[in-house]
Amino acid sequence: QVQFVESGGGLVQPGGSLRLSCAASGMLFRSAQMAWYRQVPGNTRELVARIPPFGQGYYVDSVKGRFTISRDNSKNTVYLEMNSLKPEDTAFYYCNVVGSLYSWGQGTQVTVSS
Repeated sequence: QVQFVESGGGLVQPGGSLRLSCAASGMLFRSAQMAWYRQVPGNTRELVARIPPFGQGYYVDSVKGRFTISRDNSKNTVYLEMNSLKPEDTAFYYCNVVGSLYSWGQGTQVTVSS
């Protein structure tokens, strides 16, 4: 059974930083294109960043230059380093395989507020 366990969220002031982690299990992680998504309750879940098995990450314009996606294939873990956080980054953050039908994890909540 494929599982994703996200962690690292919290409350941070505008301009602050957080590092999210997502541990994947039950799948061939090293061959999967992984992604981070976020969702504000009541809104559609949106892609934030994705990373192929090997190579550079892709970012949506709203986070480009502030967020960095990375992965450790030896640990089946994908990360999201978030800097210069803004209130509009407040959301639940989830990881998953791009284009998959795998169930979503519980996510990790990020709140950016003064």
